[in-house]
Amino acid sequence: MITIKYRILDQNGDYQFGHNTQDITYGAYAVAQAIKTRLSLLKSEWWENQELGFPLFQNIIGKFTSQVSVDWVDSYIKSYILDTPNTTSIKDFSSTFENRTYNFQATVTTPFGDAVVAKTF
Repeated sequence: MITIKYRILDQNGDYQFGHNTQDITYGAYAVAQAIKTRLSLLKSEWWENQELGFPLFQNIIGKFTSQVSVDWVDSYIKSYILDTPNTTSIKDFSSTFENRTYNFQATVTTPFGDAVVAKTF
């Protein structure tokens, strides 16, 4: 089985450089990080491909008016997660929306084992 490798992020979400092999992660954690970075790249943010990215402002902000809206955002995020390479399924998903802050946590299945992903918008 071919594993994936990914440059690890620091606590601020920036790529780490200069730590030799300590700045690379593999397997399930790399898939979790790929999901998180995909959700962090906003649509139109990357100058080279304005269509790439998560449409937070275009499709999500302003949609939170009821539980139906939160359910719709949950579904949207789940489909975005499942489109990430090496994500096989979502084992568990929970979200909250309080004080205009949306949080989710998901356990995803990968070919390398399970991984936990959490994000706040």
